[in-house]
This record gives sequence, structure tokens and C-alpha cells, in this order.
Amino acid sequence: MRAYERLLKYVSYETTSDESSETCPSSPKELVLAEALVEELKQIGVADAHVDKDGYVYGSIPATKGAENEKAIGLIAHMDTAPAMSGANIKPRIIKDYDGADIVLNEKLGVVMDTVTFPHLTNYVGQDLIVTDGTTLLGADDKAGVAEIMTAAAQIIEADAQAGEGSAHGKICIAFTPDEEIGRGADRFDVEHFGADYAYTVDGGMLGEIEFENFNAASAKVHIKGENIHPGEAKNKMKNASLLAMEFNSMLPPAEIPAHTEGYEGFFHLCGMSGDEENAHLDYIVRDHSMDKFLERKAMLERITAYLNQKYGEGTVTLNMKDSYYNMREKLESDMYIVDRAVEAMRENDVEPIIQPIRGGTDGARLSFMGLPCPNLSTGGHNFHGKYEYVCIQSMDKMVDIIKTIVRKSN
Repeated sequence: MRAYERLLKYVSYETTSDESSETCPSSPKELVLAEALVEELKQIGVADAHVDKDGYVYGSIPATKGAENEKAIGLIAHMDTAPAMSGANIKPRIIKDYDGADIVLNEKLGVVMDTVTFPHLTNYVGQDLIVTDGTTLLGADDKAGVAEIMTAAAQIIEADAQAGEGSAHGKICIAFTPDEEIGRGADRFDVEHFGADYAYTVDGGMLGEIEFENFNAASAKVHIKGENIHPGEAKNKMKNASLLAMEFNSMLPPAEIPAHTEGYEGFFHLCGMSGDEENAHLDYIVRDHSMDKFLERKAMLERITAYLNQKYGEGTVTLNMKDSYYNMREKLESDMYIVDRAVEAMRENDVEPIIQPIRGGTDGARLSFMGLPCPNLSTGGHNFHGKYEYVCIQSMDKMVDIIKTIVRKSN
């Protein structure tokens, strides 16, 4: 079975993670797919496949004879899909031999994926694409990664069983995780039980991507306490919390937002706001690749808070910040052979590596700080989290070959 065939099967499972839930996994529907993946792992020969009480799927392929002392390599992908758009009743469609034209996803709703907005489409002329029907996301993030790992595992086990085929490999550890899309994918990951010396998350985009740098990240929640007075008697008395919230935001650098930044440039991102005269709330995420600049961004929020409290009275503004994850480069710089291994594997499969920073985070970032060095690899998909999501079938096949090459290279 090819990887894309598995993907088509996996996206039939609704696995949208739920940020409002306090359970793990956040949605019981994730467990349904987890149990199905355990059964499939057992069918392909992963004898120790199992799902734990928190919905994490684990399994392993033993080292081949003579390679028992090689370092154990981990392969990780997540099962959930983003709550940004519906992941229910996904109706994927295969476009064979793509001709380079705009793609009508849903004629009735007028949903068109055009090459002006998405110029990378033209890189896939003559190849086969899996797209949505314009009403849901696709779920290639990260069920394409799950499918590629599963397919590679099946082919490795089959080759191991045939005398003289393939080359030696150390132990291969496999994990499929819940709740990555809501930032909890590594919360209950059992690194010791997993058993790998290092790992790769297969959770990236365009074929060839290798990512070992990501943002340092924090959330910042601002609460503003106002003083509501009848408008007719408000002079020199009213403190309008909504206006104070606007003042708070106006004190941040206007160009340091996602709409005006790229590459290594950090930002403040206002994710949500609400309020009236009495109370107002601002929710931010704070991002920067540089730890020094990240700390300065947090310090700026603290200075604004202190200034407004001095101006309007202590307790007017309350700031709560919480770090989310850190740049995994700090943990990988001493283990760059892991990245080099992926670079070499891609080139051996005629794929030019694209090394770039992640303008976000992955489970691999947190796992790296938990003692499991873990860069991120491509899946072959684009436009994640929305109706324009698509993945190239041939890219998925290439990723299967790259994974097999990575695990069979000498440590």
C-alpha cells in the first residue's frame, strides 16, 4: 500500500483536537484513530505496538542482526488536526496529472485555489495532487506524516524478512501523538519508554524541508480593569477599559506583527480581544528566534504594563505571561549529525534539502528540551489548517524513500 492510500484512509477519521478540553487526548475521537493505528502496526509486523492511557501510540522495529549497538532512531507524527477549520466529513479528491491551471475546489461555493495566490502549485505540473472539496481542511497535517512513517515501516519490515535485501539498521522507534495542534503533543510523551536516542518529527511542508530552528514562544494575556461611569457624568472619572486596551496595543511596534515579518524576524501577534467600559482582555502570542530578543519582547510588555498602571492607577492592567516552547537549535547544535543524516538521505533520493527556520513550533522543539533531539522533516504538503490544503502523491512516495534511507544509514 502506498502512503497516499493510507492518508485517504486516515483522513476519514475525525480527529480535531479541542483546546477547551482538559482531557488527554482532548477529543475521544483521537483515540479511535490511535487504536486503528495500533492494529495496523501489528498487521505490518510491529509486535509491541500499543496505545497508552493518554492516547499516545508507541511501537518499535528491532535492530537487524549485528546492528544492535547502533543508536535507536525515532519517527514521530501527530494524529490530530487543527481546530482552525472543520476536520469532519473530509472529502478528498485526487487530481491526476495536474495541468498547472487554477483548481476549482467547490464550484457551488465558488472556492478556487488559484496559482497567483498559491504559486507553488506550478511546481507540481504533471504530478498527482490530493485536495479538499473546499469545505474542510485535508488533514495532511499531520496524517501525511503518519502515512509516510507507517508505509516506510511496512517496507522496512518486509525487506528485513527477505534475506540479503536492504542494509542493517538499529532499533527504530515509532510514535503517533495526540493534541499537537493545541500545543500539548509533548505534554505526556514518555521519552524513556519511547526508547530512541534521537528522533525526527515528520510534520513539515514542501518536500525537502529540514527544520532544526524554531521560535522561542510565549503567550501573554492582558486584563484591563476600567471604571464605568454614566457618559453624562463621566468627565475626569471614567476609565474606559476598551480604550485602555487600544492604548496598550498602540504602544507595541506596529511593524513587528506577522503581516510584516518573515524568516528570523519575531513578532507580537494579537490573537483575540474583547471588552467593554469595565473590563477588557487582550490575548497575544510572542515569538522570536533569538532568546535575547525574545526576553526583550517580554520585557517590553512588562514595561507597558508598569507604565499604564503608573498612569491610570495600580491594578488597572494585569499581565500574565507563560512560556510555550524554546528554539530547539540550542539543543541540536551539539548533535548536528542528526541534521546531516537527513540532508544526505534527501540528496541520495534526488531531493535538494531546504534548510529554513520554522516560523512556529513543533513537538520536536519541546522533545529536544526533554532530552530527545528532534528536528523536523517535510511531508510534501502545503496550505495546512485550511480549505486550500493539498499534498503531492509523488512527494509522499519520496518521503517514504527518504525515511528508509535515514534509518538504514550508518550511525
